Amino acid sequence: MKSELKKLTDSIQPLDAPAMKRAQERLNSLTKPLGSLGRLEQLAEWAAGVTRQVRPRFPERVVFVFAADHGVAAEGVSAYPQAVTEQMVLNFLRGGAAINVLARQAKAKVVVADFGVAAEMPAHPGLARRKIGLGTKNFLKEPAMTEGQALAAILEGARLADDNRRAGSSCFATGDMGIGNTTSASALVAALARIPVLEATGRGTGIDDQTLERKIRVIEEALSLHDVGPDDPVSALAKVGGFEIAGLVGVILAGAAARVPVVIDGFISGAAALVASRICPEAKNYLLAAHVSVERGHKHILKDLGLRPLLDFDMRLGEGTGAALAFPILEAACAVLDEMATFQEAGVSEKTKEESPA
Repeated sequence: MKSELKKLTDSIQPLDAPAMKRAQERLNSLTKPLGSLGRLEQLAEWAAGVTRQVRPRFPERVVFVFAADHGVAAEGVSAYPQAVTEQMVLNFLRGGAAINVLARQAKAKVVVADFGVAAEMPAHPGLARRKIGLGTKNFLKEPAMTEGQALAAILEGARLADDNRRAGSSCFATGDMGIGNTTSASALVAALARIPVLEATGRGTGIDDQTLERKIRVIEEALSLHDVGPDDPVSALAKVGGFEIAGLVGVILAGAAARVPVVIDGFISGAAALVASRICPEAKNYLLAAHVSVERGHKHILKDLGLRPLLDFDMRLGEGTGAALAFPILEAACAVLDEMATFQEAGVSEKTKEESPA
């Protein structure tokens, strides 16, 4: 499995500079003052670099919502019982969750996958079965998973992403569901970004002060117990991560390898992006940060990755909800590049050239 992961990461190439240059030249020729559409122009140029297309469009968008349970939930780090993971997966499949509503608005498909729900989910045509185990272990007592399981989850995520790309999906977004997963994400962020656990840990599902203190203590003890450090991201993922986080790492790497833009959601997706960028630094160039979460550690992720979020809506739900909101913005940027008339096409006079002083 290590060789398969290496083959995947070795195929990730830099953004296409010539395509970006041609896209910028076209943007500069459109009927508007230079740079007047600001970040929309930057997004369009980035999309050209990702896809190697001077006029990229993304008609088929998909949000991957990966679900798994976390053994560390036994330490009382969440405001909700573990059974909610399974219940929410069923809600996704019925189309009744926030991500279903927002994805419909964005004309995006939702792919729900079981990477490690602590229950045997009933067969459903809308559920991708990628279960690695019945939830992770309690990482306060033992590693969350084996390195083999971490690698398997990464590769399953990559395969699922690639299957959807072959079926026509041209833009990916990452989403998640899993009671206890902000505890795993906080542990990963603290270890990989080298920041204090206090700075990486927020209230997740809305826990009170006492529970937050317990959550911080659990993470600190676990990082010390397992000697989790920043130099081996797969090992860190195995020790304190989650199956759904590992699956999202695979989506990000597969997207980058296939030159498909990956819109990352909030804190959990951000933690997966941090792991992916440590496995292959080039992968972060294929990421678009949809929004900044109110989870305390998310701003550290964005800073580490060098990403500027599109939105700041005080959101912290997960599921890919913020990412779904970003799809129309990315599509608008590409529409400007593709559909606007140039000065020559429109018969509009360009800016008067300033004469050099005598």
